[in-house]
Amino acid sequence: MHGLGGIIAILDVIGVSFNYRTEKGVLPVLSNVSFEAGENQFVSIIAPSGTGKTTLLKIISGLVKPDKGKILLRGEEVTGPTPLISMIYQDFALYPWLTALQNVELALLHKKLPREERRRRAQAMLELVGLGGFEDYYPKEMSGGMRQRVAIARALVAKPLVLLMDEPFASLDAITAEGLRREVLDIVFSKESTVKSVIMVSHNIEEVVELSDKVVILGGRPATVVSQVPIELPRPRNSRDPVFNEVVDRLYSIISTTVKEAR
Repeated sequence: MHGLGGIIAILDVIGVSFNYRTEKGVLPVLSNVSFEAGENQFVSIIAPSGTGKTTLLKIISGLVKPDKGKILLRGEEVTGPTPLISMIYQDFALYPWLTALQNVELALLHKKLPREERRRRAQAMLELVGLGGFEDYYPKEMSGGMRQRVAIARALVAKPLVLLMDEPFASLDAITAEGLRREVLDIVFSKESTVKSVIMVSHNIEEVVELSDKVVILGGRPATVVSQVPIELPRPRNSRDPVFNEVVDRLYSIISTTVKEAR
């Protein structure tokens, strides 16, 4: 429960291994993956394509059971999906026939709340992500950035402890993604949010350096943790800062070495 430097671990990934079963046999994907996410910590996972990053997120969320290892949430093993862990997807995963408010309310249906209370909570989350006044808009009437804000609101309204983000900015244009990245830390770690840790998968190393407190680098086939790199730059971070770019170059170097060794 207590990580390095006195940081309290909210989520522990312990010795996780996973294999795909195919017609051609067993395909090892993850091998003995271990790391932790501490309180108020933003952790990013980066790796070459095809190394099981999204599969790892699904295991953390409880949607997929590992072949070996376990996930602990505040010391309790995660054995299946739980509202204490929410996921945000690259493609927003909104229902097109529902309004923004209705999409957010979906995350509260399991709580069997009175309709007005459900609506009040969903409204508050839409306001938190900057979409007050857009409650009755349908996904097709909103920009990509607005749709992703709805997805964030839906993830937060269930009051999770851990927020998982799978390439959350990849479907957005560069300017929209930059603007949302600037806001996302303030949103997910705001006093209105219950989130204690964020784990993000991303291919964008600049984005990872901008947001993360720690970067977990996976490599090899099956994928293992090849490095864990703390990012100790003060916030807000400037991508034009030479020190920022030194960290980016360091991460690129580790990944490039990992790819060469896997060949």
